[in-house]
Amino acid sequence: MLYSKIPLAQTVIQLCKAKNIQHIVISPGSRNAPLTIGFTNDPYFTCYSIVDERCAGFFALGIAQQIESPVALVCTSGSALLNYYPAISEAFYSNIPLVVLSADRPRYLVGIGDGQTINQKDVFANHILFSANLRLNFEHAPKNLNESEPAIIRSIENKLERMLGVKQELDEENETKINTAINRAVLSNGPVHINIPFEEPLYETTETPIANPKVIDVEVKKKKIDDFFIQECYDDWNSYPKKMILVGANKPDQVEQKILDELAKDTSVIVLTETTSNIHNKQFFNSIDKLIAPLTEEEFKDLQPDILVTFGGLIVSKKIKGFLRKFQPKHHWHIDKKSANDTFFCLDKHIEATPNQFFNSLLPRLTHFVKSDYSSYWNEIRAKRKEKHKEYVENIPFSDFKVFDIVINNLPEQLVLQLGNSSAIRYSQLFDLNKNIPVFCNRGTSGIDGSTSTAIGCSKAHKKPTVLITGDLSFFYDSNALWNNYIPNNFRIIIINNQGGGIFRILPGHKDNKKFDTYFETTHKLSAKHLCKMYELDYVSASNEKQLKTLLKTFFNESDQPRVLEIFTPRTINDQVLLDYFKFIK
Repeated sequence: MLYSKIPLAQTVIQLCKAKNIQHIVISPGSRNAPLTIGFTNDPYFTCYSIVDERCAGFFALGIAQQIESPVALVCTSGSALLNYYPAISEAFYSNIPLVVLSADRPRYLVGIGDGQTINQKDVFANHILFSANLRLNFEHAPKNLNESEPAIIRSIENKLERMLGVKQELDEENETKINTAINRAVLSNGPVHINIPFEEPLYETTETPIANPKVIDVEVKKKKIDDFFIQECYDDWNSYPKKMILVGANKPDQVEQKILDELAKDTSVIVLTETTSNIHNKQFFNSIDKLIAPLTEEEFKDLQPDILVTFGGLIVSKKIKGFLRKFQPKHHWHIDKKSANDTFFCLDKHIEATPNQFFNSLLPRLTHFVKSDYSSYWNEIRAKRKEKHKEYVENIPFSDFKVFDIVINNLPEQLVLQLGNSSAIRYSQLFDLNKNIPVFCNRGTSGIDGSTSTAIGCSKAHKKPTVLITGDLSFFYDSNALWNNYIPNNFRIIIINNQGGGIFRILPGHKDNKKFDTYFETTHKLSAKHLCKMYELDYVSASNEKQLKTLLKTFFNESDQPRVLEIFTPRTINDQVLLDYFKFIK
């Protein structure tokens, strides 16, 4: 087996291996050659080559999202590193572990006009759990280093070397930083950055490992919920007749079914879920906007909870956020081991636990349910909304709304669903999805920039077929995602092409003028057909209901290539169909 001759590269690779980081997403470059040589020559690692670093970042995020453990990203020095930033920020807010390994120039070459060089130290400072800036061992630098190095930098380096004393101390410092970074990614589920300076020559190899780094194990501290705290929660819970549980983005099978069933029995509790919540019960309210959008002021007051309990990631529904900010609960508790967002400006308890830990401590104490008609009343309203929804969908013209109804009702069970941001995730909120289909969406930052790359990463990590439903702008924005040699044949993309950012048409303001079309809706005449030909993907398209239903009968069947279905909808009616929907179901 071949190793890089550079000890620091060996140290990084050995510690990644020791901490079970198996998936390595590499973007080609020269300065990162020592890492590339080490990772690709060790059969333990599964390596991927993705040219575009922005796509590489989201591809890695899609894998990490599914395997729920860190994935490493490897890039060369300079602006390459900055292209990871969208994926890094998404991982930061979605609690997904990524380990960024960036190659760098030695310090004496930074800031003097050397090529492919930027200030890489702490470059992700506001969106990273930990930054490890490693130090080069100058024993391995060229002999003329002191002659070419600026005097002031040389002086600082000499002082630091004298302060550290010996090479062993420098190695220990680097090893500690690497261990700390990876441990933080594992423990806190988020991105970390390890910046690694390399001195030329970069391509020399050896068959003998030189480095033998110390492995610092991850320390998992189990924190028990204080009994007094649970009693306090119990007293409040037992005192109020209106409790609302709102679940944001949540991984499948994270909450025990017995807990969900127990909550469903309590008539003083209503549970509101989103498409990305991945929890199911017939009593739960899984289309929030359908429930609350038509409410009057008096009905809003009836819905206002005494206690609001939230868990999971960020909330998609703007309507529920607006409602709970105006009609605030007396108490808002958020359950999360890591942090709590004061989304509704009334947070008074951060319950540092998992939902399972909290409810398994609280629910057994309940000897009876508080007498209430809170759940039954809103269940009656929900039933009426469902009937109106069904009636409306049967009579609308071919449009984005109609397309989502047809597509969602024709999804096979054995798949993983990825949703693009903006219109795709918001339309999906209005429909009942099959409870056996896990749903994911990049809702940490809610950007359109990496949905396709994330879905492809997911498809590579998951045994089930992956289907991405996305809008046209999101698809074209991330079209380099298809520049990827790892797309499984069972991967499917469904593009709803309404020739622009149609979601902007439902917002207040003037539309159907040149400025709106250009700067807000961003109208276009693009099609995915030629991209699919270039990247060798099967392509089909539909522009009416009959074509769509016919194509969906075979679209998910086994194939020799990944498939794309592009659905063209009429640009100028989609907004009115959606706005009329909320009037109709009222």
